[in-house]
Amino acid sequence: MNLRPHRREPADINLTPLLDVVFLLLIFFMVSTTFKDEARLRVQLPEAQGESIPAQAPEMIRIVIDRAGRFYVNDQALVDEKPLTLTRALTGALGERRQMVPGDAQPPPVLIQADASTPHQAVITAMDAASQAGLNRIAFAATLPASAEAGQPDGAAP
Repeated sequence: MNLRPHRREPADINLTPLLDVVFLLLIFFMVSTTFKDEARLRVQLPEAQGESIPAQAPEMIRIVIDRAGRFYVNDQALVDEKPLTLTRALTGALGERRQMVPGDAQPPPVLIQADASTPHQAVITAMDAASQAGLNRIAFAATLPASAEAGQPDGAAP
């Protein structure tokens, strides 16, 4: 009769198969994942100490956004603030310009003039609508600081 306590050998857990499965899953997800390529707009950001717009500036499509987030395309108010309405207005303005300047292959630049208190969403909506209308050259209007306005005749920078 054996009265000694029976000691069990410690269980060996082999982690090699688990690591193999984890690495195979990692490789699978790395190979099969596609990264979303976000739509990018080429934006020319103005500097606060910029230069004035030259007298013979290229013909632009102007989007004005007031404090409440209402849109105006070439000084014409839109009926609502929906992105689809803005896209249609920009497409219409682009069509009018193409009729005035036939053979112009490059779309005109878009100038966004937003009030300082305009909600950020309204500016993003304007940029998105311009992109959907095929207008990818965007500029923002800014005013010069009060100290710099003394030297400039019109006080606006592109």
